[in-house]
Amino acid sequence: MQERAIWVATALSGFILVMAGAFGAHGLEGRVSERLLAAFETGVRYQAWHTLAILVVLIWRQQQPSRGQKLVMGLWGAGIVLFSGSLYLMTLTGIRALGMITPIGGVLFLTGWLALAYTAWRTKHHENSGC
Repeated sequence: MQERAIWVATALSGFILVMAGAFGAHGLEGRVSERLLAAFETGVRYQAWHTLAILVVLIWRQQQPSRGQKLVMGLWGAGIVLFSGSLYLMTLTGIRALGMITPIGGVLFLTGWLALAYTAWRTKHHENSGC
């Protein structure tokens, strides 16, 4: 995926998360159970943090491209779709079985953070060794 496409996808994720947050706060209250509303808000929160994290990696990539950065962003992007997306759909449809997808997204988020740690360590290591 080209750099520009990642920027566009990240901007769209930001748009969706703000729209979802507003919808959750103003359109769902009183229409779904408190438990489902809390799940929806969790989806928004995790999408927000990971969208911001992708932006940080994009900026880092512009300053110092490194192998692994695209993997990190891809893992987080897939995590947003599966984790937040499953919570949004579960809340809007009432299909509880969608909750089985949520942990897969969570594992992708976690894997992305480990990939970031490895990428950062590897990048720093190469700088210090003169490679």
